Amino acid sequence: MTAVIIAGGKGTRLAPYTKDMPKPMLQIKGKPILEHQIAVFKRYGVADIILTVGYRKEAIKDYFGDGKNFGVHIRYAEEAEPLGSAGALFYVKNMAVESEPLYLAYGDVLFDVCLPRMMEFHKTHGRDATIAVHPNSHPLDSDLVLRDENNIVQGFLSKNGDRTGKFYHNCVNAGLFIVNRSALEDFERPEKKDFEKDFLKHLISKRQAVAYATSEYIHDMGTPKRLAQVERDMERGILKERNLEHPQKCVFLDRDGTINVWKGLISSPDYMELEEHSAEGIREINDSGYLAIAVTNQPVIARGLCTLEDLTKIHQKLEMLLGEQGAYLDAVYFCPHHPDKGYEGERKEYKISCNCRKPGTGMVTQAAKDFNIDLGQSWIVGDSTRDIQTGKNAGMKTILLKTGEGGKDGKYPAEPDERCADLRAAVDCILHRKE
Repeated sequence: MTAVIIAGGKGTRLAPYTKDMPKPMLQIKGKPILEHQIAVFKRYGVADIILTVGYRKEAIKDYFGDGKNFGVHIRYAEEAEPLGSAGALFYVKNMAVESEPLYLAYGDVLFDVCLPRMMEFHKTHGRDATIAVHPNSHPLDSDLVLRDENNIVQGFLSKNGDRTGKFYHNCVNAGLFIVNRSALEDFERPEKKDFEKDFLKHLISKRQAVAYATSEYIHDMGTPKRLAQVERDMERGILKERNLEHPQKCVFLDRDGTINVWKGLISSPDYMELEEHSAEGIREINDSGYLAIAVTNQPVIARGLCTLEDLTKIHQKLEMLLGEQGAYLDAVYFCPHHPDKGYEGERKEYKISCNCRKPGTGMVTQAAKDFNIDLGQSWIVGDSTRDIQTGKNAGMKTILLKTGEGGKDGKYPAEPDERCADLRAAVDCILHRKE
């Protein structure tokens, strides 16, 4: 297997730190970013490394040489003149094995990802490119990746684009990819090209790019603030903890009455309003070793009160409202079913008994499979006894909130492990609880 790292950037915004060095040589914990990246690839048996270099390339070549001292084999695709973020792939085309997909990473991204899982996804979906995507804490000033229900990428939405009156999923290009070697055939000469605007856009137009959503650690160091955050995360061991090789801890969250204000059955984005302090609580989860995943019963679908498309818009607004306050959900799972029949306008195909509707554990167990979650080390937080019973059924610890229904639904006799005023208080309880 071969990994390509685009390592020709200057790092203008980090000039006080990089000075006249290439940005990928910026040191984190005493090692260049490139060295951290190469170590991850090596760990997964990817020992053939191609570095595309341009600006101050001698600094990179002098440090890494042929890679022998780092346990890998390093080759260089050298730009005679600046070719943008993708132009040097013309040279890579002639250096890579034709039959094998390539891992590809931006040189300013620090990551710790279970690469075999990502490769399995790539091969299963059978497209020319797989783009690692994730939510982040600043979606409003990020370029967003638009994807359909099958994870096929529809396009990019620029952070400078008009988003007036519209909502989008918090889904951001993370800077890590898998690309089929055959997709490089379009590079006919060494000319200036942009990786996203030219290369990926072309593949997207042919429906040949898919999005791989992951909760794993992939962060760029494009600004001093992000650099400081990455250094803190490395110090705390967050990078390795988030790798899906390792069992994850999760705070599962009910939606209505927990994250957003309880208003009965919400059938339109117009009614989506955050509970006070809920974004603060989720932001604390994001900064901890826990995942934040919403699991919500949505009988509005079965009862014909809104469509799946409407529900998507509701969740998009929820994600943007959280993003405005620097918080994000790692995933949202919903159950569209409702077993009781006889409602005007109901959709019969959803009028079934299922295991995904809480207090059934279907949504939780699916999330546990998708994210390698250890339910015994996880929590569920909600405002109803249904949420508490779900947690008991799944073997998790539970917290009942005073917001929303405040447990007054009385449908199940389950007693919570803790009771808290709101989501922020619940998260504080989880993160500082003494057994």
